[in-house]
Amino acid sequence: QVQLVESGGGLVQAGGSLRLSCAPSGGIFSIGVMGWYRQAPGKQRELVAAITNYGITNYAVSVKGRFTISRDSAKNTRYLQMNSLKPEDTAVYYCFADDLSGNRYWGKGTLVTVSS
Repeated sequence: QVQLVESGGGLVQAGGSLRLSCAPSGGIFSIGVMGWYRQAPGKQRELVAAITNYGITNYAVSVKGRFTISRDSAKNTRYLQMNSLKPEDTAVYYCFADDLSGNRYWGKGTLVTVSS
């Protein structure tokens, strides 16, 4: 069974940086797209950033220029570098992965808290 193992997150002051990582484990997995969604209290889950297996990236407008998604193919890991964090970035961040058959997998989520 495929699982997504997440790490990173935590508490940071506004203007600071954090890095999230996510890697699949537990099964053979042909990745099409991986990335992160986030969900703040009382709000809908929204796409933050995604990267395809060709390295094409997509970002939410609210994080463009501040967040960078990348991949380490050797480690089969994706990273979300978050700089210039703002209090409105506070949310639970969920890693997701779509395989080439169109199945979607989710991580358990990691909390990012940005204090003002």
